[in-house]
Amino acid sequence: MTIGTAHTADGDSVLVRHERAVAVISFNRPRVLNAMTLGMARAYAGALREADADPAVRAVVVTGEGRGFCAGADLSVLGGGAEEIRRFLPPREDLPDLALRLRKPVVAAVNGPVAGIGFAYLLGSDIRYAASDASISTSFARMGLVAEYGVSWLLPRVIGTPHAMDLLLSGRTVGATEAARIGLVHHVTDPGELLARAVDHAAELAAACSPASLAAIKAQVYADLERTRTEALAGALTRMDASFDGPDLTEALAARAERRPPVFPPLSPR
Repeated sequence: MTIGTAHTADGDSVLVRHERAVAVISFNRPRVLNAMTLGMARAYAGALREADADPAVRAVVVTGEGRGFCAGADLSVLGGGAEEIRRFLPPREDLPDLALRLRKPVVAAVNGPVAGIGFAYLLGSDIRYAASDASISTSFARMGLVAEYGVSWLLPRVIGTPHAMDLLLSGRTVGATEAARIGLVHHVTDPGELLARAVDHAAELAAACSPASLAAIKAQVYADLERTRTEALAGALTRMDASFDGPDLTEALAARAERRPPVFPPLSPR
């Protein structure tokens, strides 16, 4: 296991460690429940890109240090007026939907309060774990804001329009049990087991699944959200035909015949 720190321009950081082909990225401002600064947002985006480019990394886990996942934008930013808030906005390429564009699966481990931009980071992950004592809120309506960072497009696709309207219009806080019931998170665990369970899940994807398949399926699913059924089927047939000639199918069949784990090649750097 290796551990590193990605420092930001304003002295905050995200932590990055590697375990079993998984990059674990942690927001690291625990004293303020990992409230986001622009430098921290850029550091997180940079850590995601590094994980995506590293052939040794096959999956990503994102979590928060201390008692929180990410409680939203830093209050000093919000209290600085409109121009200060505009300066806070990450550049387009660093926005929370970056995780959706990664080739590798991103697993969130929600260890405490989530709100605002933290909610967008949560929603941008592919698989979501939550500690049983986690609390999640969109918070936008209660701050006089709109549904930010593309949440209005993605949230109804994740949990359905009725549940999305409830969370967005009320800005209320939901616990992990309700979040699981409406499909906002996939798994609820004891707080002490949260990160280990999320890393285990990511490590299983890394060990058992073809990186090329994971990348293709992830791109396929998110692209198909904007396509008709006919377009999605046509795209699937094209992708299927290409996969039949791929080396990973050959390796998977050989591994099954020989009763051994498959050895899939890593993704090449972009």
